[in-house]
Amino acid sequence: MMYPYITLADETEITHSHMIDKDGVQTVEVHFERPTETGFASARCVLPSYQWKFNEGFSEKEMHFFNELLHHNAHLFYRYAAQGGIHCA
Repeated sequence: MMYPYITLADETEITHSHMIDKDGVQTVEVHFERPTETGFASARCVLPSYQWKFNEGFSEKEMHFFNELLHHNAHLFYRYAAQGGIHCA
């Protein structure tokens, strides 16, 4: 299951997984997706290794921005993954 995190001004939606236990390590997958004229640009990264699973359509500059965003928000992705997404009143 993927939970919404934020939608950026350029319509890129960022979502994250629930907490995944992989070989005793708690991981979270973060997905980036933006509509294009022909479909979607998408990329996915696994925390805490910051290993990109794929990138289809995002530029190097955008990927650098996403990487910085991940490093600054990793603690939030873990918090929200543990509680089943962001709970708003």
